[in-house]
Amino acid sequence: MDIQERKEDLECPNSRKSDEIFAQVKKLVVLAGPLMLVNLLLYSFQVISVMFIGHRGELALSGASMATSFAFVTGFSLLMGMGGALETLCGQSNGAKQYHTLGIHMQRAMFVNLLVSIPLAFIWANAGHILVFLRQDPEIAAEAGNYARFMIPSIFAYGLLECQIRFLQAQNNVLPMMVTAGVTAALHVFGCWILVFKTGLGSKGAALANAISYWINVFLLAAYIKISPCFKNTWTGFSTEAFSDIPRYLRLAIPSALMICLNTSAMVHMLPQGLGGSISVRVSNELGAGRPKAARLAARTATILATTEGILVAIVMVSIRKVWGHCYSNEEEAKKAADRVTQEST
Repeated sequence: MDIQERKEDLECPNSRKSDEIFAQVKKLVVLAGPLMLVNLLLYSFQVISVMFIGHRGELALSGASMATSFAFVTGFSLLMGMGGALETLCGQSNGAKQYHTLGIHMQRAMFVNLLVSIPLAFIWANAGHILVFLRQDPEIAAEAGNYARFMIPSIFAYGLLECQIRFLQAQNNVLPMMVTAGVTAALHVFGCWILVFKTGLGSKGAALANAISYWINVFLLAAYIKISPCFKNTWTGFSTEAFSDIPRYLRLAIPSALMICLNTSAMVHMLPQGLGGSISVRVSNELGAGRPKAARLAARTATILATTEGILVAIVMVSIRKVWGHCYSNEEEAKKAADRVTQEST
């Protein structure tokens, strides 16, 4: 604890403690709310695609569901975790007012994520063979393999998108992300309808719709970062400096990726993911500004919010458990299975 904080403790009455807690809650909610919605909207791309496919038959639904799970475990989760290193790097740089380094950190992360996406693309290209090797049903594995191959362009866009999101949230600039994600999600519904039912592509069309939607989101955020005056100090253009100090970035990115990969990726985890991102930003900002006491208070306040959020999500999931099956399939057996799994997982 620094001298200034010790002085504040002596001067401030206990009533000010409650004011500080309320201020932290307000900051976390303002930041976490849009981030939670952004995570849900981005995850909804996959959910919407599977919903469209599910009404074309059990085999198509099984293949798309298996491919989506495979893609999250072997690709999306890894890139999401690696992008998490920017929460620390950009958050501390913003708190320390080293604004020009935020753009450098983002470019470095983008470069690394693109490199990592190349071997992941080869894994997705052979998803069908890998799933058969893992003793999955050959027919479903073949369907999943086709779906995964047409989703390969998604992984490159997703790696870039995660970096853009961390760059913006470190500066507490989250509303544009929410708007672009909402617009893209609406377009994704229309795109799925066209590509799945009107072009005759079926599940392949849904996979392509995922890729198109992620790339649209990337270009929208890139245009915003380029045009908006909010980033005149943090985005100064491309720099070769981004290719240096990559080992330092990896020292944070690899543990972050492992942490995310060891958790199951599902819709209910998108809310705590958004809350966790806001916590990381708040703590990093306070530490970067040399306020460790405020950082500790933010972390403790967030623990209470996270517990409350978990209870509310569990209540909602149980309450609407009979609705999920109807969204994914017309088969009664699938509806009953969705009801049962929702109860067990909650």
